[in-house]
Amino acid sequence: MPRTRPRRLAGIVVAVGVLVATAGCSDGDSDSSDSAAGPSAAVPLTSVDPSAGLVGPGCGSYMAANPRGAASVDAMALDPVATATANNPLLTQLSESFTGAFNPRVNIADTLNSSQFTLFAPTDAAFAKLPEATMSILKTDDQLLTKVLFYHVIQGQLKPSEITGTHKTVEGQDITVSGNGSALTVDGDTSVICGGIRTSNATVYFTDSVLMPPKS
Repeated sequence: MPRTRPRRLAGIVVAVGVLVATAGCSDGDSDSSDSAAGPSAAVPLTSVDPSAGLVGPGCGSYMAANPRGAASVDAMALDPVATATANNPLLTQLSESFTGAFNPRVNIADTLNSSQFTLFAPTDAAFAKLPEATMSILKTDDQLLTKVLFYHVIQGQLKPSEITGTHKTVEGQDITVSGNGSALTVDGDTSVICGGIRTSNATVYFTDSVLMPPKS
């Protein structure tokens, strides 16, 4: 958008810059090396099985449909999160929104690849549920798109045993995850299809809807 962004967006960008300077991660329940550490403890990727500890009703069918290739859990585990998203054919809309292809004034890929995060990742089917008018606004309103994207991101990696509860997002507002491993919901009506998927710097939860931050 050609006009100067509001101060609220500047605050978001500054907050993200601070987050890039900090790093932490946690891992799946099956890895004993994090038993005495919190979400900020790093665990070598080679010590865990990327398919272990996944939660959600769609995990079995997802892994069966993607046993190998860019969308497999093994392939995603090798790359930082924005790169893994770009390589996954089920997340093309999300990847475009990260990299400036969706809105040329919004590119957060380097930020997402530079620290430890938990990402709620709407699939292409989730984006398809958005009204056409909303998609058009997001393509031109860089402030709104930035808020929406960072509302999907939590600092630090939260494994499935830690994800239930209320967490502050990078956008600044809280997000609430309810339920259990087989039926997790986000903000009440968005379902986790499959969660606990690892990348080299993030833990990812596929969702069936795009999350919209409360108006502030």
